[in-house]
Amino acid sequence: MQQLAAPLWKTALDKALATYPKQTVVQLASLDPSASIPHVRSLVFREFMTTSDPSQPLILSTTDVRTPKTAQMIANPNVQIAWYIQGTQEQYRIAGKAHIVPAPGDLRKHFMHTISALGLASDYDWEAKRVEAFKKMSPQMKASWCRPVPGSKLEGGQDEAKKWPTELQEPKPGDAEAQRLWDLSLSNFALLIVNPTDVDFVELAPVPNRRTRFWRAADGWHEEALVP
Repeated sequence: MQQLAAPLWKTALDKALATYPKQTVVQLASLDPSASIPHVRSLVFREFMTTSDPSQPLILSTTDVRTPKTAQMIANPNVQIAWYIQGTQEQYRIAGKAHIVPAPGDLRKHFMHTISALGLASDYDWEAKRVEAFKKMSPQMKASWCRPVPGSKLEGGQDEAKKWPTELQEPKPGDAEAQRLWDLSLSNFALLIVNPTDVDFVELAPVPNRRTRFWRAADGWHEEALVP
């Protein structure tokens, strides 16, 4: 069945999040290009981005651009999200293409040509969106992007880790060190956008349980019922 507006899976997810707004931790899997090994990590869903086409909702999260998943997504942008809403007993497995929006620079140029296909205005200000998202992060999260590369060897052990900043507030004029840390954190901060193409939606609350697959084709979203 073709969906001409917002897909039904997105409508269901919006309803679930309206009731359980804190159930925003998802798992995202990407592939290691060197060994074809899946890597899974937890991320926080930030928001749905609206495009000119309501049937094309974009999932927005954030990341440290230095993490291995950035290289993995450059090599293979195909990812899958697993999202379980405990309150409604619903599971969403969302497959799609991942896009990274890093700080301006050489890496940004690599991604911008793929971003143009997402259905947003051609003059969309991605840097303004990135800074806006960064400012919404907690002081503790902002401080985390001042650390050494995530997953690298911890030189100096926990004594060295104790020297890392624990909170970052927006710097006041004339505070050079606070400005340096702010700029460092912001330079490592990136948007992570997933453009969904296939969704497996399981509802465990109804009896019998329900399972529906949604997939996007050239003429919009289609759906079919599956055995749970």
